[in-house]
Amino acid sequence: MSDFLKKVDWFSILLYALLVFIGWLNIYSASFTGELGSVLNAETYYGKQLVFIIVSCVLIVLFLTVEAKFYERFSSIIYLVSLLSLLGLYVFGKNVNGATSWYAIGGMTLQPSEFAKAATALALAKFLSDIQTDIQNPKDLFRAFIIISLPALLIIPQPDPGSALVYAAFFFVLYREGLHPMYLLVGLFVVVLFVSTLLYGTIWVFLGCALLLGLVYYFSKKKKKKVSIPQLTIILIIATAFSYSVNFIYNSVFEQRHRDRFSLWLRLEDDPLKLNQIRKTIGYNTYQSESAIGSGGFMGKGFLEGTRTKGNFVPEQHTDYIFSTVGEEWGFVGTSAVILLFSMLILRLLFLAERQKSAFSRIYGYSVASIIFFHFAINVGMVIGLLPTVGIPLPFFSYGGSGLLGFTVLLFIFLKLDANRINEWM
Repeated sequence: MSDFLKKVDWFSILLYALLVFIGWLNIYSASFTGELGSVLNAETYYGKQLVFIIVSCVLIVLFLTVEAKFYERFSSIIYLVSLLSLLGLYVFGKNVNGATSWYAIGGMTLQPSEFAKAATALALAKFLSDIQTDIQNPKDLFRAFIIISLPALLIIPQPDPGSALVYAAFFFVLYREGLHPMYLLVGLFVVVLFVSTLLYGTIWVFLGCALLLGLVYYFSKKKKKKVSIPQLTIILIIATAFSYSVNFIYNSVFEQRHRDRFSLWLRLEDDPLKLNQIRKTIGYNTYQSESAIGSGGFMGKGFLEGTRTKGNFVPEQHTDYIFSTVGEEWGFVGTSAVILLFSMLILRLLFLAERQKSAFSRIYGYSVASIIFFHFAINVGMVIGLLPTVGIPLPFFSYGGSGLLGFTVLLFIFLKLDANRINEWM
């Protein structure tokens, strides 16, 4: 046991502990009513979160004592159980805030989508590490897409598009394992086309694409890697057709609340009265969050001194908008420290992933780092108004038992694999 404790990456555990502790302090502040009481009071958010933290500690011990090979051997079964748990929601799930994403167990709720991320990471690592798998092979790449897409497709109709969006993080893993950069470029190009069409219209998108493809042809000709005009023409036709379809998707597929979020994010609404109305409804959370962070200044107002936090100006501040509490009470210094801690953890996980002796452990490690990065980047971007509201929690920070337990399981499975790397070939 002492040898095992020496092999565990204590630096990652320290970063995890700091993030969980700071997160709990901010949940305490965001839900503090001014009446002193027990921190274990189950009637309060901070009391419940402390119980979740204690349960997480028990899970850490459990997952670190399980044989490392268990996770690889039973990854397919774990993935299958995860899919069944997501399917079961449509029969036994509890509806909370319009989404059937939870199981009611006694007086508690459990969200299986939080654990499905770890299960998918294990299944993807198992598939990609198979010696017969070649990510360059279209069939194998399609199978990898299926593994990633199945849980996302089961989560979207709950409806919980935010949780489903997280599965895009696995594309970073595929890229590390040999996915051609063309796929990432195509994905980026599609996003740019979609946003550009909403901002400028199809005519300008067509002209912009024609100019861009003309430059590609010119420079490829100079480098003697000439791209044929028919190929570029086909790309232009496809891009234009997609641009034409954007308006249909935006007006006929998206619900009004989705259109309002894009309208607010991209400033599409010209009517200031209507834009202000959207800001007061759909954009209210983001507007109040930005105001709370801005009011914190450089050093912040101090712990439990946030006036907007105490006034409950930011809805759901203890969950998805917990970062605004950091901004108001700890200021630029506090938010920078939190961002630094997350960056250190992600970089540390990438370092650990690269030193693995088995492909399975490396791929799983990259999955963990990618998922945490995706959550962190989108949540912070959403809270400060750079990205539209999508309902993605901040790892280890946001209130919620399923979220904390899910991220704990995700992380500590990898730390167990990393501690066992010396024995992987024995």
